[in-house]
Amino acid sequence: MAQLFAGTSGWAYPSWKPEFYPEKLPQKNFLQYYATQLNAVEVNFTFRQLVKETTAQKWIAETPAGFRFSVKAHQVITHIKRLKKTEDFIPRFLSTIEPLAQAGKLGPVLFQLPPNLKADAQLLEDFLAALPRGVASAFEFRHTSWFTDEIFNLLKSRNRALCVAETEERVTPDVVTADFCYYRYRKPSYTPEERQSMVNRIQEHRSQGRDVFAYFKHEETPQGALYAADIFKTVGASSPS
Repeated sequence: MAQLFAGTSGWAYPSWKPEFYPEKLPQKNFLQYYATQLNAVEVNFTFRQLVKETTAQKWIAETPAGFRFSVKAHQVITHIKRLKKTEDFIPRFLSTIEPLAQAGKLGPVLFQLPPNLKADAQLLEDFLAALPRGVASAFEFRHTSWFTDEIFNLLKSRNRALCVAETEERVTPDVVTADFCYYRYRKPSYTPEERQSMVNRIQEHRSQGRDVFAYFKHEETPQGALYAADIFKTVGASSPS
């Protein structure tokens, strides 16, 4: 059966003590401990800065085999160039996360588009053509004009996932466009019934051979991490080693 990769969008939060991290755990050991509870994390700081190789190697050393790092694409690609004329920057960005790929620990790259970027099928088609096929990726559209069959079919043609992002303001249609799925649960709280619905959908994907990447919102409280750990346990995915 396919796997669930569950986590949060970050891990460096001292305020998660003692509910998630042990009270006396030094911050330098947070990632190592996090990886005993969850098997994936979404890295958001790559939106503003490139990963140094020493940092990538440190992450690799502190996590077990099977752990995944999903990374948010740099703002130069999504917010400054807005998917146009990115041919020079994409290889530079991808080269910084290549150590994670070589270690077998790179999850999908998340391309989160600006809320004011409206649907443009030709723009997306051109960008997808320039993106290396070997790079798993998900697209979070934050303007509702993107939610059309034309856009979904473009993603399907390149095996790119539609990021199903759930916030208090907007819910992305839960449409499968790739051989894996990518969820971002951004609401501050979820009822037991809502979490069970997540589990049911995740299990459906897994039974059909699709890996699932599911990330809860990172907050000053550990609630997102606790939700992720609960989902991970309930689904019965392979526990982190």
